[in-house]
This record gives sequence, structure tokens and C-alpha cells, in this order.
Amino acid sequence: MKQSIYVIAAILLLGASASNAADQTSRWLMPDDPLTKTITAVETLWSDTSCGPATETLNAAIADDFQGTSTKGVRYDKAHATQQQHNRDCQLQQIHVRLFGDSLAMVYGNESSVAKNTDGKDWKRCLAWTDTWIKRKGEWQIIAAQDNVVACE
Repeated sequence: MKQSIYVIAAILLLGASASNAADQTSRWLMPDDPLTKTITAVETLWSDTSCGPATETLNAAIADDFQGTSTKGVRYDKAHATQQQHNRDCQLQQIHVRLFGDSLAMVYGNESSVAKNTDGKDWKRCLAWTDTWIKRKGEWQIIAAQDNVVACE
């Protein structure tokens, strides 16, 4: 009897979770939306760390429990995400924001910078990436990132 109560409770919880997920709406945000502007400003700061030091604003925007996946498939944390690199000509090309409900956003972007390869020659590095943002205690933070090297146009 006790076991069947647990099974029924589990089924009810799963049903409630499934209906909440099904009710979740999503929409693309326009470039002039205030949230898009905020996210774009922070993503620009993050892109700029390839060419200079991280700012306090960026440090606050990347969650302490952040996890990223590098272009080589290696996981990295907040400390690595905010490390200064020594590239130049950092450029954030585009950002698209898709909002899910009122507290989750997926951000899709492209960026480039000029780096030195192992033989000291310059090469243009282009990335396409996806960042996951969540609203916690009224503040938006990046909780995950996936980076991919792509051909430069």
C-alpha cells in the first residue's frame, strides 16, 4: 500500500512537470528589446576578453556555477571563461535571443578575433556559439556556453 502511494505521487509530480514544460512559451526577441540590449552588452564584454581583461560587469553576469564547452570539447568554468586572452581585433558580429517563459534565454551569436598560431603567424578565428542565460533573484546570468570554430566569411 505504502509503495503504491509513492508511485501515485511520482506520477502526479511527473505529470505536473510535463504540463509546465508544455505550457512554456518561447519567442524571438527583437534587437531593440531591452533584454536583447542587455544581453548584447554583456556578450560584447565577454567577446572583448579575447583582446583585454574581463570587467566586473562580466564577472557578475557569468554565474558561479557556469559550465562551458570549448571548441576542443573540453569543459571549462567561470575562472577560465573570464581569463584574458591576447588576441586583437575582437568583433561580435550578431546576436539572436530566444526567450523561454520569463526566466530562460538561449543566445546565438558569432564573433571573430585575430590570434597568433603556434608558428607566430596571425590567423583570424571565427566562432559560432550558444549561451544559456537564466534569471535568478531578478538578475540575468550566463549558466552555460557551447563554442564552435567556423569558417570565416
